[in-house]
Amino acid sequence: MRIALFEPEIAGNVGAVMRLGACMGTAVDLIEPMGFAWDDRRVRRAAMDYIDHVSVTRHSGVTPFHASLGQRRLILFTTKASQSIYDFAFEADDVLLFGKESAGVPYTVAQSCHARVRIPMRAEVRSMNLASSAALALGEALRQTGGLPG
Repeated sequence: MRIALFEPEIAGNVGAVMRLGACMGTAVDLIEPMGFAWDDRRVRRAAMDYIDHVSVTRHSGVTPFHASLGQRRLILFTTKASQSIYDFAFEADDVLLFGKESAGVPYTVAQSCHARVRIPMRAEVRSMNLASSAALALGEALRQTGGLPG
């Protein structure tokens, strides 16, 4: 299983997702451009020493990212989806895709995904933090596929 971030804008979120990946044994894909310099110290501050325990692949855009997927399914997490993550059947080699903090993903990227799912939340709020969403989603996907670390 992998976590992919489409054009992330906030260094702290990327650092937190990298730490999540390190703790759960999940690789992280970053689809550029990003909204900050990659050497931004805020990434390292959020990821701390966990940065050395996660596999991170940077892609120069969505086309090279798609080319790297092979036969893996691409699952988009979006507030616009109707299917709950708790009613979706994840597979062990799925790639969990999260859009940029301010705008999600463009229509063309959403249409290229095998499935679109949402994390249920109260109607009066817009969305969760990117790293919090990734943690909830990855936890459920790993639980379903028996991939939670011991």
